[in-house]
Amino acid sequence: MDLTVVAYVLYLAVSVGLTVWVARTLSRNGKIFLADVLLGDDQLAEAVNHLLVVGFYLVNLGFVALYLKDSEGVADARQLVEAISVKLGVVLLVLGVLHLGNVFVLSTIRRRGMAERRHAAALHPQA
Repeated sequence: MDLTVVAYVLYLAVSVGLTVWVARTLSRNGKIFLADVLLGDDQLAEAVNHLLVVGFYLVNLGFVALYLKDSEGVADARQLVEAISVKLGVVLLVLGVLHLGNVFVLSTIRRRGMAERRHAAALHPQA
């Protein structure tokens, strides 16, 4: 079998596996955070969480597919490891940037909501 094809198969297997693992981890651990951001509305938090996971899969797997082609080809085992290493490194960086972007946006929404709640509590103190 051509080593370029082996590189493609390994790259796809590891990239898809990492994408699934990261998506599940973020989904499972993000539910509590989303519930807080959305003022305890668990049903809305679950829906938003699901939408974020679907978007994460679409963006990352789309990137993985577009980044598959290796114009130089793979001639030996060293080039195979190097090609997979570079491709997986880029995929991991994209995963990290997507995650940090999501956390930043959700944190901004959360801070804004907390400020609005404090402001409303100051205007209408409860007895």
